[in-house]
Amino acid sequence: MNTKPLIIDLDGTLIRSDLLAESAFLFLKKNPFKVFLLLIWLFKGKAELKTRLAENTALDIHSLPYVTDVIDLIHVHKSKGAEIVLATASARIYADQVANFLNIFDKVIATENGINLSASRKANALCTMYGKGGFDYVGNSMDDLEIWEVAQTAIAVNPEQGVIAKAMKIGNLSLVINERPTFLKSLLKALRIHQWAKNFLLFVPLLASHKLSDLSLVVDGVVAFILFGLCASSVYLLNDLLDLEDDRHHSSKRKRPFAAGTLSIKLGVALFPLLLLIAFVGAFTLLPLYFGVALVVYYVLTVLYSFLLKRVVVVDVITLASLYTMRIIAGTFAFAVSLTFWMLAFSMFIFLSLALVKRFAELHEARADGKTGKTRGRGYFPDDLEMISSLGASSGYIAVMVLALYIQDSSTIALYTQPKVIWLACPLLLFWISRTWLLANRGQMHDDPVIFAIKDRTSIIIGALFGLIFWLAV
Repeated sequence: MNTKPLIIDLDGTLIRSDLLAESAFLFLKKNPFKVFLLLIWLFKGKAELKTRLAENTALDIHSLPYVTDVIDLIHVHKSKGAEIVLATASARIYADQVANFLNIFDKVIATENGINLSASRKANALCTMYGKGGFDYVGNSMDDLEIWEVAQTAIAVNPEQGVIAKAMKIGNLSLVINERPTFLKSLLKALRIHQWAKNFLLFVPLLASHKLSDLSLVVDGVVAFILFGLCASSVYLLNDLLDLEDDRHHSSKRKRPFAAGTLSIKLGVALFPLLLLIAFVGAFTLLPLYFGVALVVYYVLTVLYSFLLKRVVVVDVITLASLYTMRIIAGTFAFAVSLTFWMLAFSMFIFLSLALVKRFAELHEARADGKTGKTRGRGYFPDDLEMISSLGASSGYIAVMVLALYIQDSSTIALYTQPKVIWLACPLLLFWISRTWLLANRGQMHDDPVIFAIKDRTSIIIGALFGLIFWLAV
């Protein structure tokens, strides 16, 4: 019977995340103007930074992405009488909270008293406690190699790149637990490439101005599409990093790569500014100046939404509608065409309706789960459902009215040979809006109605008919 102590690392091993990175982001989210404190604490040493963050930032320990295979391994060793020790470079405060929550550890050693318990310092501490070769160690990183060298048995969990090759040379690697999805799959999911479909709104001004046959403008549109996508992905990465805890309490968002711990927070920190830099440099060098300005405005508005506006009732949905509309405005700048009153009015009302669908779907799910209090990270209550439904449907119908008035405008009559054909689009839009809200009321709506529309066969057919009607009107 194996009774050697089993030593468990925390960051990247027991959990698929890093508590230092999580606490730093949460601190910045709540105290954006105190970033200088992080620099002061870091200047005094990594141990000081970890301790101060732990003292000033309360993490939701219960919702962390724990690796169930490691917990199962612990139970197996515990049943054999082995002592179970949590040994981590994270702050003592967090380590104790994790240990108290799981209630499976006999002892905890962690960063405290100015000593950052990682690599050689952790190895020395364990050798002092149990002697060289007197324990088994479960880890994941390059820092853990020094500890495996003095352990009896090495167990690797979701190992970092290159760790296994070096661990094999030590000669005591007995088990590798790897339950993460492939890196590329997680990265594409984090970038939300499917959300780039929203960027087709950039082409609306080109279609409305009947200049789709101009190849040079189409090329500009493709460039604008890619740059807008990179900017949006940068925002998604930042938003997911800031919303780790809120996402972990959501039935679907908890599966996002950073919330689930399938992507490194450090990667996200490096990637989101890089994507943003590429997008901005490309916008100001390859396309008209005002497109770049529009992209900057979009980014600033999105960041404001992530930090503040999404928690303000009604302001959040108006902001979401504005972000959709900003794509159309940016498109007019990219193609150097006019932004019409009708285009702006229609987009604002239709996208406000879709933004309210998004919020309705979230609240409908909360009510179905029996929740009655304010939704986490939002300013709404499940009892707001009926009002949101009323506002959303009304906004959608107003968009139809704007479309009907557009048909009678003198500029429309001059632009189309058969403008009255566009009247056929009105009942189609009425049907789609009504059906969308009925599905939402039944709890059958995706939490992003635009993505729902892209995947929904009926919506695709209606979209195709909508385009055909405008083509026939030309």
